[in-house]
Amino acid sequence: MITDLAALELSGRTTTAGRGKRPRPPFGVSTIAVIAVLIALVSLVPLGYVAFMTAVTGWDTAASLIFRPRVGELLLNTALLIAFTVPLCLVLGVGAAWLVERTELRGHKVWAVLLAAPLAIPAFVNSYAWVSAVPSLEGLFSGVLIATLSYFPLVYIPAAATLSRLDPAVEQSAASLGLGAWRAFFRVVLPQLRIAMTGGALLVSLHLLAEYGAFAMIRFDTFTTAIMVQFRSTFNGPAGNMLASVLVFFCLILLLVEVRSRGTARYARVGSGAQAKALRLPLHAYQLPAQAALLTASTLAFGLPLLFVFRWIVAGGSDVWAADEFLPALLQTLGFGLGGALVTTAVAFPMAYLAVRHASWFSKALELSNYITSSMPGIVVGLAFVTVSIRLAPGIYQTAFVLIAAYVLLFLPRALVSIRAGLAQAPKELDEAAQSLGTPPLLSFIRVTLRLTAPAAAGGAALVFLAIVNELTATLLLAPNGTRTLATEFWSKSSEIDYAGAAPYALLMIVISAPMTYLLFQQSKKVAGQ
Repeated sequence: MITDLAALELSGRTTTAGRGKRPRPPFGVSTIAVIAVLIALVSLVPLGYVAFMTAVTGWDTAASLIFRPRVGELLLNTALLIAFTVPLCLVLGVGAAWLVERTELRGHKVWAVLLAAPLAIPAFVNSYAWVSAVPSLEGLFSGVLIATLSYFPLVYIPAAATLSRLDPAVEQSAASLGLGAWRAFFRVVLPQLRIAMTGGALLVSLHLLAEYGAFAMIRFDTFTTAIMVQFRSTFNGPAGNMLASVLVFFCLILLLVEVRSRGTARYARVGSGAQAKALRLPLHAYQLPAQAALLTASTLAFGLPLLFVFRWIVAGGSDVWAADEFLPALLQTLGFGLGGALVTTAVAFPMAYLAVRHASWFSKALELSNYITSSMPGIVVGLAFVTVSIRLAPGIYQTAFVLIAAYVLLFLPRALVSIRAGLAQAPKELDEAAQSLGTPPLLSFIRVTLRLTAPAAAGGAALVFLAIVNELTATLLLAPNGTRTLATEFWSKSSEIDYAGAAPYALLMIVISAPMTYLLFQQSKKVAGQ
């Protein structure tokens, strides 16, 4: 699906190299284009799977499976979940970003990091903690509570990044025309956050469609939980495939709505000169309520899950730290995470190179194919790879190769956006100069372009690694026999109500995710400042 790094693209801008002679690419434009086309074709396998299975099922059978009360119930649950959760995330994320970036909030630098921290806790771990605290949690509003606390940082991070680079001169102009602070916020500042808000809302919505563990734990039925139940009962039956087709259709509708909601207004500042320093608004009597509100949000979203993870670890004693159980899961998670991150980053390079150095409708279409695939839930991608591997290449079914391929398709945009930004900031003139001195194109690419792009590529790889560490549904469907990752072992033990046994796996996922979440936050600031 569209990954959390896409929020960085929504909050920042990249620079493009000046017009002129392009340096010769390392392998030739045609070769790079062929590689990019092959990647795009593979990335469309899940969408092709959904279309193929719908056609094979036949219209009469498909219609009877789609237009039935159960699908209507799931559709209503999903629509209500999005309708309640997305506005709450927008209010909480934008409000927190405004307090941190635009007011005299005490300790605003600390709050800036704390409000991004909940992204380090997977939603299914958050659900596990809340069920431990309130065992009776179930249903729609419990799902809204957990989803809001898990995903509001997806709005907060791009909104805070946008506010940090927003020229305060526009607010000062509004004030000079007699607008008060609140009227200036709604009439001047909020429209500037439109792209960050629509992008954040899309990310939240896609996460809601894809999430399985968090909602299964509180017994709230969504398309993803229903597809998983159907898959386990009938393996690859028509009913599960039709649910997947409805879910994919829902995802595509959300993508179209987000594109239309961006509008055509431009928000870039044109002109020379330094940006004025933002004037923070005094909070006066609102200082204490603001601190209390942020403390409550951080405690519920980050403090409570950590508390109950440690509580279960203490309750389990030393037995839960048996190395023969959690050490293989840790090593396999790191192995899949590092392997998937490296492959995904390498695969992203040809498409990013075309998008920056040879931009055209063709390169944009290739790039869009990856965003469409990444917007699909992991369970749909997993089902597609199960079906394709069994029918076309049974020998690779349930191998590490198939699982890594699924990770690449799910998280390619995280690397693609980051590498594209890095390539855009690597002047092509340096590559031209190196080649004019007799350096072969491949060598000049390695010594110049690749070297300058390496930090951005490393950031993208780190975010892919974070996503793989916390991925659950595709791993459950595709992992080779005997595979034990932190996420699957946590899910296995928590499903057996062994909450103490699941706690070490939850803690390790948080410990691994925390630095990557901080990197995401810092990179969003850097991109916004460019």
